[in-house]
Amino acid sequence: MWSRLFAAAFALLLLSVPAFAGVKDKIAALAPSGLVLVLDEEGKELVAQNADKPFVPASVAKLVTAWLAMEVLGGDYRFKTRFYLDDDRALYVRGGGDPFLVSEELALLAPKLLAATGTEPFSGIVLDSSYYPADLRIPGIEATDEAYDALNSALAVNFNTINAVRKGKSVRSAEEQTPITPLAISQFRARARSGRSRISLAQEDPSVSAKYAGELLAAFIEKAGGSVAGEISIGSVPAGLEPAYVHRQSRDLSEILRQMLIGSNNYIANQVFLEIGAKRLGGPVSLEKSLKVAREILAKYDLEDAIHLEEGSGISRENRYTARGLATILDRFAPHAELLRSTRKGSRYKTGTFSGVRTLAGYARTSNHGDVRFVISLNGGPGKLRFRLLEAIERGF
Repeated sequence: MWSRLFAAAFALLLLSVPAFAGVKDKIAALAPSGLVLVLDEEGKELVAQNADKPFVPASVAKLVTAWLAMEVLGGDYRFKTRFYLDDDRALYVRGGGDPFLVSEELALLAPKLLAATGTEPFSGIVLDSSYYPADLRIPGIEATDEAYDALNSALAVNFNTINAVRKGKSVRSAEEQTPITPLAISQFRARARSGRSRISLAQEDPSVSAKYAGELLAAFIEKAGGSVAGEISIGSVPAGLEPAYVHRQSRDLSEILRQMLIGSNNYIANQVFLEIGAKRLGGPVSLEKSLKVAREILAKYDLEDAIHLEEGSGISRENRYTARGLATILDRFAPHAELLRSTRKGSRYKTGTFSGVRTLAGYARTSNHGDVRFVISLNGGPGKLRFRLLEAIERGF
């Protein structure tokens, strides 16, 4: 009996060897110079092609930011924006770095604000962005009009961008939910071409973000039945003034991370990354604080040499990972894999794309090995090649 069982087991092993070899051969044929690492749920290497070369992760870096955020903040964390009212009914707004202060959120916020403060006209709005230093700069973010280059800010709306349509000097909102404001019109006339586009804000003057947030907030206050009689300005909340209303973001961190990972939004990623440092080390935020906290957590898991971070979105080419280091983080992030995009077969993944960089990492759904961890990095080529490699992993194991 034992001899028959041994023979059957040995036969299965022999059958698996050509199958494994077939997958490896196909991967090598598709991308001979590509980095491909595949590990089963127990950490056994199924494929390790060029796996010892450090690589630039591009937006795959958002996986690490998401994991760090879950470690430090937790999935139920909610960003806060605080509102203060003085004796003259001047409304002070202190930004808390909420990455999802979008038009739909302002539509929820405004009626609650008026319920807490009354519907009498506000004498003005004063915007306080001091939670973020004015000289904050994220490596890799450049001074362009592109939405992916939007600067991070303690108080900004719609990901610090404006989405509008320009026809000559005429400018209208490209979003039904977003009223057009004077600042949006002037920014589009100065910087956008004809047609529909989304432009970043605050490249030359970081106060522009807060001023636009103030204009949009005023528009939603009016929609909710209130009004702003005076100017919108930049300033600080007076010492000793207590909040009249604290708005908690309607989306918890898990949902924000889902949107960040699916949309690959650089602005959201670095807002979250900056909050990691402030949560552990106190405000105001700084990139140095977040990098310090990240290194401490990475060292806890012996990953300080495997994961080198410059920022949290992957926009910097100075980020460097090893495939095995990222695979370790994938193992720890596995309980949150549902936050990622999925293939038809059920694999979960995150892409990264730069000029000369094509990355893909996540959890491949296989028949014989369950959800295996995979890391793919290619030096250019068509983006679809990453998914042909993933398909080979799905079918081969």
